[in-house]
Amino acid sequence: MRTTVKWVDGVMFLGETGSGHAVVMDGPPEGGGKNLGVRPMEMLLLGMGGCTSYDVVSILKKARQPIVHCEAQIEAERAETVPKVFTKIHVHFVVTGREGLKDSQVERAVKLSSEKYCSASIMLGKAAEVTHDYEVIIEP
Repeated sequence: MRTTVKWVDGVMFLGETGSGHAVVMDGPPEGGGKNLGVRPMEMLLLGMGGCTSYDVVSILKKARQPIVHCEAQIEAERAETVPKVFTKIHVHFVVTGREGLKDSQVERAVKLSSEKYCSASIMLGKAAEVTHDYEVIIEP
């Protein structure tokens, strides 16, 4: 895996991935930025959220669960002093499906992702307390 980060202006950077995608990162005006992109620490949380969501959806699909929507809501706390590392990260999954979606299957998918498959959350868990929970919504 390879990426490139190029300085654009002020504290704005363009991240380019080996798979051919790009993302703009920028800071707030009080930090010298123009607020035109996500913050680098937000990117870490987005990456973790994407990684664990990918797992949960894949596991539920393989289990033939009738899911129609999956959302990972992530809240994090950071240290007060530099380096302001994440100290706590909580992922709350909201999984929506049709009749037949089993709570036990969602619980299993979240557990497998958090304990076995999600490289990002397992890696961040070496530095921060990472917790997960979920709710299941059945569409009428």
